[in-house]
Amino acid sequence: MPRGLRSGAVWIASGPAARKRKFLDDLSDGERLALPYLFEFWAHDHQLPPDGDWRSWVILGGRGAGKTRAGAEWVRSMVEGARPLDAGRAKRVALVGETLDQVREVMIFGDSGILACSPPDRRPHWVASRRCLVWPNGAEAMAFSAHEPEALRGPQFDAAWVDELAKWRNARDTWDMLQFGLRLGAHPQVCVTTTPRNVGILKELLELPSTAVTRAATEANQAFLAASFLQEVRARYAGSRLGLQELDGILLDEVDGALWTREMLDGCRGGRMPDFDRIVVAVDPPAGAGKAADECGIVVAGVVAQGAPQEWRAVVLEDASVQGASPLGWASAAADAYRRWQADRVVAEVNQGGAMVETVLQQVDPGLPIRQVHATRGKAARAEPVAALYEQGRVAHVAGLSELESQMCLMTQGGFEGSGSPDRVDALVWALTDLMLAQGARPVLPKLRTLL
Repeated sequence: MPRGLRSGAVWIASGPAARKRKFLDDLSDGERLALPYLFEFWAHDHQLPPDGDWRSWVILGGRGAGKTRAGAEWVRSMVEGARPLDAGRAKRVALVGETLDQVREVMIFGDSGILACSPPDRRPHWVASRRCLVWPNGAEAMAFSAHEPEALRGPQFDAAWVDELAKWRNARDTWDMLQFGLRLGAHPQVCVTTTPRNVGILKELLELPSTAVTRAATEANQAFLAASFLQEVRARYAGSRLGLQELDGILLDEVDGALWTREMLDGCRGGRMPDFDRIVVAVDPPAGAGKAADECGIVVAGVVAQGAPQEWRAVVLEDASVQGASPLGWASAAADAYRRWQADRVVAEVNQGGAMVETVLQQVDPGLPIRQVHATRGKAARAEPVAALYEQGRVAHVAGLSELESQMCLMTQGGFEGSGSPDRVDALVWALTDLMLAQGARPVLPKLRTLL
């Protein structure tokens, strides 16, 4: 059997029925009773504390991803000793939620709360008059509300569990007061379980070198969620700002002066797939090659060019961008997208590679119709006219473009505010410029396509 509880659980669960029966048959009665409470055996990777000398552990997850269970089990791991009356690593714990009701009903008494997770011989009891959990070994956990940050002035702790930090109204004041109180023991630590939101205190916490982060989407815990719930919320919210935040556990950055906003992109998603007059695949090749190179932006878009040019409508159909591919690798990805969508043209920026870009593309498919484009203005200047098409309601998005849309929301008039190069946005801009804005953009006669 593999070493380690977690790897052992995977080895057993993925094996044949005989392996599972043998494992259970070999356990003593006491071991069978203890097994449900050995969280390291059952946990998902994102629910286990990371290695390293961290002060704050932030678990970012979608709804139902198992964040509460992870927080409750971490508290157990801090306060419990080897035997019921043995001391653990922590004796004074702070439990901080948005309200006292939420601390009590979710973190303590909830289905995945501390009481539900604790074995009978180590289960703490709730002292309502003190708003305190008390363990058989004497460890205590006090309940606090983010509505009363001053209540944290005075008490001191060696551990804390903070739930849904990103939705607290007084998040900064409460967090600051908690930090001053985390002063007991050799190495006080805090576990933060939250669905991400674009709030300053969370973003600052994630940037600290003393912070460790684990992440998970809602589907990570799908074995314990109703199938109809997952189907419904994915059908309704997949790819939207709300879905990325509440289901995928993604922290959505937006910056002042962004050319695109989440609200704008949410409003352009969905709708019936039209018959396109033209489809293009735009390619923004990386400057280098290998894993350290920028992405190769590859975006597919189509246009319905009926009526006057100002009445044309475009749809962004796919983000086929690739990371770390060789020149033949990204060229093959672009050619595959061209064939998959029965496109009319590949539009390729050649500033980085000149004739080499076209040569590489034609190596993988000599019949590719290629239009070379040269960037004579900065990225933001090229993007502004395309952003205006969105403001006019003339561009729609299919679902599944989350990484492209994240880059779009970091592009401002002053440049790209994210890390690296916005290659996906560059490819998008080239595609929509060719279809909607370039001279001679009026399409040829439509041809019959079968859109996949």
